[in-house]
Amino acid sequence: MQTDLTFFTNEPGSTLLDRFRKTLKDVKHFDILVGYFRTSGFHQLYQSFESVEKIRILVGLNVDRKAFEIIDTHRHQSDLDFESHKRTKEIFAESLTVEMDHSHDSYETELGVKKFIEFLQSGKMEIRAYPSKDIHAKVYISRFSEDDRDFGRVITGSSNFSESGLVANREFNVELKNSADVKFALMKFDELWENSVDISKDYVNTINEKTWLNDQITPYHLYLKFLYEYFKEDINLDEDFEIYLPESFMELDYQKQAVVAAKKILDAYNGVFLSDVVGLGKTYISALLAQQLSGKILIICPPVLQPYWHDTFFDFGIRSFKVESLGKLDNVIKEGAGKYDYIFIDEAHRFRNEVTQGYEKLHQLCFGKKVILVSATPLNNTVDDIYSQLKLFQIPKKSTIPGIPNLEKFFTSLKKITNKYDKTDPEYIGAIKDASHEMREKVLKYVMVRRTRTEVLKYFKGDIDKQGLSFPEIADPERIIYKFDEQTDRIFTSTIELLKKFSYARYTPLLYLNKPISEFEKQSQRNIGGFMKGILVKRLESSFYAFKNSLKRFVESYTKFIDMFSGGTVYISKKVNVYDFLDEDNEEALLKLVEMDRAQRYESLEFIDDFKVKLESDLKLLKEIESLWVGITTDPKLEQFVKELKSNSVLKGNKLIIFTESKETGEYLYRNLDKHFHGKALFYSSLGGLYGEKEINNTLAREMVIENFDPRQKEEKNDIRILITTDVLAEGVNLHRSNIVINYDLPWNPTRVLQRVGRVNRVGSEHNKIFLFNFFPTAQSDAQLGLEASIKSKIQAFHDTLGEDSKYLTEEEEVSTHELFGDRLYKKLSDRKSYEGEDEGERSELEYLLKIRAIRDKEPALFEKIKKLPRKARTCRLNNNGTDLLITFFRKGKLKKFLLSNGTNTQEVMFLNAVDLFECEANAKKLPIPKSFYQMLEQNKAEFDLITSGEMLEKTGHGSKSNESYITKRLKANDVKRFQGFTEEDEDFLRLAFTAFEDGVIPKNTSKRIKDELEKETNPLKVLAILKKNLPYNILSAGQVPQNSGPATIREIILSEYLTGKEGNA
Repeated sequence: MQTDLTFFTNEPGSTLLDRFRKTLKDVKHFDILVGYFRTSGFHQLYQSFESVEKIRILVGLNVDRKAFEIIDTHRHQSDLDFESHKRTKEIFAESLTVEMDHSHDSYETELGVKKFIEFLQSGKMEIRAYPSKDIHAKVYISRFSEDDRDFGRVITGSSNFSESGLVANREFNVELKNSADVKFALMKFDELWENSVDISKDYVNTINEKTWLNDQITPYHLYLKFLYEYFKEDINLDEDFEIYLPESFMELDYQKQAVVAAKKILDAYNGVFLSDVVGLGKTYISALLAQQLSGKILIICPPVLQPYWHDTFFDFGIRSFKVESLGKLDNVIKEGAGKYDYIFIDEAHRFRNEVTQGYEKLHQLCFGKKVILVSATPLNNTVDDIYSQLKLFQIPKKSTIPGIPNLEKFFTSLKKITNKYDKTDPEYIGAIKDASHEMREKVLKYVMVRRTRTEVLKYFKGDIDKQGLSFPEIADPERIIYKFDEQTDRIFTSTIELLKKFSYARYTPLLYLNKPISEFEKQSQRNIGGFMKGILVKRLESSFYAFKNSLKRFVESYTKFIDMFSGGTVYISKKVNVYDFLDEDNEEALLKLVEMDRAQRYESLEFIDDFKVKLESDLKLLKEIESLWVGITTDPKLEQFVKELKSNSVLKGNKLIIFTESKETGEYLYRNLDKHFHGKALFYSSLGGLYGEKEINNTLAREMVIENFDPRQKEEKNDIRILITTDVLAEGVNLHRSNIVINYDLPWNPTRVLQRVGRVNRVGSEHNKIFLFNFFPTAQSDAQLGLEASIKSKIQAFHDTLGEDSKYLTEEEEVSTHELFGDRLYKKLSDRKSYEGEDEGERSELEYLLKIRAIRDKEPALFEKIKKLPRKARTCRLNNNGTDLLITFFRKGKLKKFLLSNGTNTQEVMFLNAVDLFECEANAKKLPIPKSFYQMLEQNKAEFDLITSGEMLEKTGHGSKSNESYITKRLKANDVKRFQGFTEEDEDFLRLAFTAFEDGVIPKNTSKRIKDELEKETNPLKVLAILKKNLPYNILSAGQVPQNSGPATIREIILSEYLTGKEGNA
């Protein structure tokens, strides 16, 4: 039977788009009634519409669910007034804005929308919205000319006027040709049309003002929009922030800014580094931060600083806290750390090494809590310093840091940057800088608050001036040069040569066993040997007195050990970890542990023959060195110092702080200086002090230091002028009634130098200048070398004594041998920049945060305007270097990245590089956007997707030959996995343990210990017992707590700028 119906299902050759293209060329009037109308698909039909005389489009307000949710959230109301004409226009405009936000980024889309606007403005087309949400019809009415074949056609069915409705979706539509049907449809359409709201002008205004097709966006406005979007979460953090300050404490904006930034980071990532340079008041910032936290607080700090932290927090009105010494973490573990919500760790850089017992205990306390790491120098040596501290609050293989889901892989990749080069290669230093820059930009910017003095003075100058504060200036360091006479120099040189032959076998006995030991044990032994070498060399430079005492102890230690060995049996400690002693101020504690911890017994026959030969050779060398120094009774270093103290205009009569690494040197200095300045000198160490020719306890000594050197004390005393101290006072205390720091022994470690100077270089100091003095040795016999060359040769001699163990002298990695160590250290100690702690050459994001805040405060209308610029905003301006570039700002959850294309290559650029491209003057000329914009945008999108998909894939990487890998394989083995004797609780524990190891949560020390025990065990119940003995349950359960979710899966284009090489190109 003949039928007058035609069906369209969007199958190939039967799409609604095909039908329109075929029929519209003969149509005079075309009416569209749909719930969904998507202008972004208009480019596919605009050519067919050219011949149509009149087009009417009537849309319902059936915006899609996503658009409706966005509108609803934006409007903060759920009961929308659909009957209001004004509201109808607003809803349609918002729907159109959402549509364009998600439209294809193509020239065809732009052309289609512009054609649509042209039709509206010419009167060829009208668009209206029906003020009700109940239109679900999809009707397309075509009318021909009066002399044409018939009245017209009507198509109805399931297709909306959108790309998916016209082509993509499987639809079902029918075309009716009967004139009665067409007229009925037309009548109904006209009825609705009469009651609808004209939105043609609103459409044009919305496209031109609220979507990415807005072509009036100036380069300056786009620059401000770039700053707004980048800092959006931080802009208003300075508002609604209340603090309590004790009487006489100043309210400083830079400290408040640190608190709001730290609180935001803490909430987002469960931990934060408070890493302002020394002297900016990190303890006060910590107390202000604590005011904003609800919950119990544990503070871990060096024992000497416990009273200071307690008093500061109490003064700032905080009550629910406890202060514990970092050496007594066992106490907190026994009491139970579960009651604490926040853990503040002062001098957190002390826990930079993951293989120490202290780190292992701290990790147990911190994991699952919110952690505040307080340190001006969190990076002392390698990027692993930062990684170890990050693991205190982040799950290594489930990180919530944007773009870095696997911290272990990220830090491994950083080390590969430097491992490509030998440390002697000229490129090595550049590789270190590249790795550090990558770490700052991709990790630390999310979790660290750090400002330098330069930044504070530059960006908070008004506040600093208003408070009448200033930072003292560091004067060029001064030298105190002492000379060895010919005899002393000869003995010094002989000692250096003899020490080079010294094997330190007494301290590395396990290396001489006649059976193999693990790599871990080998490294532990090498560490002890290297550390003991470093002690002797440091004491030789520090003072002859300390060196002689150390020699005496070494001789006694060797003699006892050889006697024991000759008796057939020796006891050796395997537990000593030198990294736990790096911050001690005397070697006696380590020596005592090596000798007293009789952990394991060995028969002498278990050692190779060469061991006893080495022991006896070492003892002979020690006695030979000891005999060399018997005849030396003078001390040129001390004699020169006393002369300087009595004659130097800076030193004479002023308060001085003298630092030494050796407790014995400090005691020796005190006894000698007290003879010349009786009652005016005090010696302070971790074990107590000396004053008035007698020993005093630690508490009294500390009180005397504070009373005489801390300007915050209400009753200042002036009993003490000369403070001699070990590095125990180099951290965290205020000593800025003095402005003079003297390094009695060479400060081998630059981090310690910063810490020392930081005691007097503090905000609010009444001194205008800080004076630094360093001691340098030389010799009369080196006169022909020149003074500096002589000094450098002596420093180099100390260094060369240790050879490859020199890192135990400096506690830092060697960087390059192209510049001799002596030259490098001398140059560093003679340059005042080394004492300022500034991040040389580093620019600050803070400058740009304050810029956008200034726009908010001073130009609110402009701030409102840039805030409302559309998503995917774009502009074009001249690029002075003659190259065409497109820079695009992307966001994916919390992750923000900038991609730059030149049409051939695409690369990621960091924020400060992006600033250089976006930043411009307010009158920068806007140019037309060229067609090549879209090609380069696609390149940027593709590169962003590649980068982020690669980062996300890192999550799955668990394969390695590590201890953790061994343990997870062991737990997956059938003898454990299929063992039927476990209880349900046991199985839960094993599941949690497996996840913790797989995610990299467990510290290296713990993993190593468990692996060693598991290697000897096959019984599944014993395997379980080993795990339960070594794994604190809180680490396992905390590892299961969902952290803040990572980046969202949706990529957003925030904005783009086309930089054209020639104005005519646009």
